[in-house]
Amino acid sequence: MSVIASQDVHVDTAKGRLYARRWDPAGAAGAPIVLFHDSLGCVALWRDFPEQLASETGRAVIAYDRLGFGLSDPNPATLVRGFIEEEADGDFARLRDALGIGPFVAFGHSVGGGMAVNVAARHASDCRALITESAQAFAEDRTVAGVADAKRGFAEPGQLDRLKKYHGEKAAWVLSAWVDNWLSPEFTEWTLDEALRQVRCPVLALHGEADEYGSPAHPERIAALTGGRHLLLENCGHVPHREQGRVVLDVVGQWLRARD
Repeated sequence: MSVIASQDVHVDTAKGRLYARRWDPAGAAGAPIVLFHDSLGCVALWRDFPEQLASETGRAVIAYDRLGFGLSDPNPATLVRGFIEEEADGDFARLRDALGIGPFVAFGHSVGGGMAVNVAARHASDCRALITESAQAFAEDRTVAGVADAKRGFAEPGQLDRLKKYHGEKAAWVLSAWVDNWLSPEFTEWTLDEALRQVRCPVLALHGEADEYGSPAHPERIAALTGGRHLLLENCGHVPHREQGRVVLDVVGQWLRARD
């Protein structure tokens, strides 16, 4: 394994301070990989995957907590439809300016995959590759049902404490931002189609065949509209980088090296 140096970074924005962490392997080369977390996620919930990804690819890896999540400041706004698209010119743009990120690779998990797609579309001249993992490309019945089940689960006594471990007193806001959007009538017609058609870089869409929040129709649609590749992982659910981390690292590493 390469020697990895890591550092915490704080980025001031007009709405609050963002927390980020970067991992730099010795002799890093190539565009850095920027990670976009899921609806309930944060830097800490990537666990050791960013360091492993940096070691596997020889690239710097940068992960950040969106405003309202993890160690970033509370978000004073209520997230509404459009928040996925707005990330490209929101927190990501602030992070990119602060860290001096030029060309980059976008890697997003779940709703972070949708954000990565929009980032790749809006920053097409600098996005060298796009990797989505368990991304939702549209509001599918399976996705809505999975979110509804999760909402009921978090209503049980003590369950919100699971989120407080990572988000502190922001936990209720984090949960609401997820369930209220996906279960709202306004979200039923949401898709990534427009953004996908604007992506110009190579695309790899990873998806667990047993993903409880989305069928294989999602990676198929991502690949079809971008001319990219999709890969279904057998016996895998919604979090491939945790459930089949070695497989994800191997696939992503080989795929990126083939494009160097």
